[in-house]
Amino acid sequence: MKTKLFVAALAATALVPAAAQAQRVPAAAVAVVDTDQISQTCTACRAASATLQSQEATLRTRAQTLQQQIQSTGSTLQTQVQALNGKEPDAALKAKINAFEAQQRAAQNELGSGQQRLQSTQANVNQQISAKLQTIVASVSAARGANVTIAKGDVMYAASTIDITAEVLAQLNQQLPAVSVTPLPQTQQPQQSR
Repeated sequence: MKTKLFVAALAATALVPAAAQAQRVPAAAVAVVDTDQISQTCTACRAASATLQSQEATLRTRAQTLQQQIQSTGSTLQTQVQALNGKEPDAALKAKINAFEAQQRAAQNELGSGQQRLQSTQANVNQQISAKLQTIVASVSAARGANVTIAKGDVMYAASTIDITAEVLAQLNQQLPAVSVTPLPQTQQPQQSR
């Protein structure tokens, strides 16, 4: 009986290290990727950036035009109101003031919509590039034997041998030569804080 207990105890102690070993996390094999370099140099990134800058410039020009129109109309109305010397404006002037206020609201709405459209377009571009980039980084990392990949900007030092940026960039340019530079579909619009 003592022999059976001894053998059972010996078997149990032999199994404990094996179970503990099975729970160990493998050693980290790390790669780094320069996401800043990729976002500045990938083909789709540069093309989308140029389009977004053009859209932003158009919106800025429209804002300046609207501002000039509003200032011109406002200045004329201000002169007419001051000429009344505190008297109540007549119906025609009141109508002009109401039209001016409506013009201001319309301009604010137009510019707000334009800004939201621009933000939505930027989010759509980022989403497309990010989705493809994550897939490519995972693939290149696995091919190079890495089980952890870190953005180069988050690392103080990394040997050049673990930098996979060039491979990732080449595959991204090949697999995603262009992106849709349009606003997100309505179901994916980012929520605006109010």
